[in-house]
Amino acid sequence: MSNTFTVSLISWRDGEPLLKSVRQVVFVEEQGIPEDLEWDGRDETCRHALALSLDGQAIGCGRIKADGHIGRIAVLPTWRNQKVGTAIVEALLSHARAQGYPSVDVDAQVQAVPFYRIFGFEEEGEAFMDAGLPHIKMRLSLSE
Repeated sequence: MSNTFTVSLISWRDGEPLLKSVRQVVFVEEQGIPEDLEWDGRDETCRHALALSLDGQAIGCGRIKADGHIGRIAVLPTWRNQKVGTAIVEALLSHARAQGYPSVDVDAQVQAVPFYRIFGFEEEGEAFMDAGLPHIKMRLSLSE
């Protein structure tokens, strides 16, 4: 089966409307995260992964900060369970390795912990609340 989507690494400047469209639906509308928390002013300094359907529609995204923190992984509901999130994380991890990051981390929503474990992420510390949702910090060493 061939992929019905592509994932590209882009800058915020080059992808802002498409990246925003996915995050608005997933985080603000679906999960109820306040807009002032979602639009944190850090996107301009991040590298972004953007998943597009073959007809050019934005269907998923994620970002990595210069310090190796991965976040804002989002996939539109109709595209879930089709490996879009996996492809986004793989693209961000590939970028991190190419940049020589020794490790990366993510503040995973608790229900997403099994997803991140697939890549080898391990939990660190206790669960905490962020934007009204339970999260746990997870880290992946890249220096192996």
